[in-house]
Amino acid sequence: MSERHTHDEHDREDGAGHVSTGTKETPGDNGAEAAIPELVIISGMSGAGRSTAAKCLEDLGWFVVDNLPPALIPTMVELGARSQGNVARIAVVVDVRGRQFFDNLRESLADLDAKQVTRRIVFLESSDDALVRRFESVRRPHPLQGDGRITDGIAAERDLLRELRGDADLVIDTSSLNVHELRAKMDAQFAGDEEPELRATVMSFGFKYGLPVDADLVVDMRFLPNPHWVPELRPFTGLNEEVSNYVYNQPGAKEFLDRYTELLQLIAAGYRREGKRYVTIAVGCTGGKHRSVATAERLAARLASEGVETVVVHRDMGRE
Repeated sequence: MSERHTHDEHDREDGAGHVSTGTKETPGDNGAEAAIPELVIISGMSGAGRSTAAKCLEDLGWFVVDNLPPALIPTMVELGARSQGNVARIAVVVDVRGRQFFDNLRESLADLDAKQVTRRIVFLESSDDALVRRFESVRRPHPLQGDGRITDGIAAERDLLRELRGDADLVIDTSSLNVHELRAKMDAQFAGDEEPELRATVMSFGFKYGLPVDADLVVDMRFLPNPHWVPELRPFTGLNEEVSNYVYNQPGAKEFLDRYTELLQLIAAGYRREGKRYVTIAVGCTGGKHRSVATAERLAARLASEGVETVVVHRDMGRE
């Protein structure tokens, strides 16, 4: 399998909707100034959407740590400060799975304030009825219900988190929200003025080896003549200029690429609206060596020119 980046990933600028508007620094190990990462603490009711909120921040470029004991949050921030800017924004999920550490949370927050760490607490809330429906739908017990009912666990959790909810900077009630609507709310708070990015993997493959299981979109290039039957082109792949030119000098090839690129622009806009950040486009031909490789390369270049972070993978190019 061959893989390369067509469009290098770039650092995202902090927008006005992000956690802070200033940059604070602390001395690094080598005496240089190290930027203190921004911090978001995600907490709230079990079943209210903490994982979705965390995934949204991860897709926006945040470094996300799930179920970190609160006592270790300052240490996590210090490690981020030593990363030479590679970890500029940290999101930590704190929930009742770490309830034995909740007594340390206030002390940790005071420590962060003393170090002038920019932080926000996001609390995910939901009604009892909505939480009960969600737990029943997945047929899992509430982490605090013990031998009681789901409602007993919810009540115990509300009592445990009452003080934290009062300290929250942002409370989101997800009772009537679906996953896409919750992601949109998180984007509105943390994406700033930037349009959420879409990252694409363009994968060439051979139909005779099976469809890629992770493909979101599949393109079939077998409507074009196969260079395999041209003796002087057979030993090469679609990475070869002569093979690529042969494929794209065929009737309909360039027109297909133009129109499919336009279609992808329409699809990409919809993906962004729905909170989808990653897409895998599988481009197939018979053996995954000539037509699909040439098309994957050209399609990835088109996407990169539109500002889409793109990775090219040639799954079957090296097969006999």
